[in-house]
Amino acid sequence: MAKYFLELSYMGTRYNGFQVQPSVPTVQGALEQAMKILFKQEIELSTSSRTDAGVHARQNFFHFESDVQITAKNVYNLNAILPADISITNIYLMQEEAHSRFDALSRKYKYYIYNYKNPFMIDRGWYYPFKLDLDLLNQAAAVIMGYEDFTSFSKRNTQVHTYICRIEQAHWAMEGDMLVFTVEANRFLRGMVRALVATMLKVSRGSITLDQLKEIIEAKNCAKADFSAPAKGLFLEAVRYPYKLTAVG
Repeated sequence: MAKYFLELSYMGTRYNGFQVQPSVPTVQGALEQAMKILFKQEIELSTSSRTDAGVHARQNFFHFESDVQITAKNVYNLNAILPADISITNIYLMQEEAHSRFDALSRKYKYYIYNYKNPFMIDRGWYYPFKLDLDLLNQAAAVIMGYEDFTSFSKRNTQVHTYICRIEQAHWAMEGDMLVFTVEANRFLRGMVRALVATMLKVSRGSITLDQLKEIIEAKNCAKADFSAPAKGLFLEAVRYPYKLTAVG
């Protein structure tokens, strides 16, 4: 049995999240079905980063084991079977002990906001037609960088043993006519990025102060944070590993 990493991108609009679930469309379900059609056998996938329903990814990874010899042609074959909103970028041959989730050094997300009606962004950003203070948003992002316990920004009923996340970067910037929040950390909690976004927007609009943002973080109570940012504005941008990935030939 050989170990492989599968790199993919997808629009999450039509899917009930990343992880396979019975009777609903998921990214993992679509991939496993495509692999079953091509390879004539069940192949179980394990993910690097589970995204919620409606969240998109420019780069995500699965790993799997198979006794089938995987080649570069299989990337083309699988893409021909998959729906148009899921694309495999590459498949990589890995060492036996490699793990797409536990080996990842960091994940980077971006959240996109636009403040004018734009039918081309309806599924790829949050229409938020209010005046925002970019400097104040970056002050809020700097506050977040000073903490590691993000209990207040995790949805309830999550099966995690710790709420500690080491944030490596967090900042707001204009990219063209889009306001974009970029955040990179070793791990993220369920709903964390969207809660950070919505709560920082409250700072920008004067609903809460920077000191109150600190109080929300220190409360370690998710009832204090704002989770209203919709999934459609969130993209998993990249997953970083400590080793070089070599595509199958």
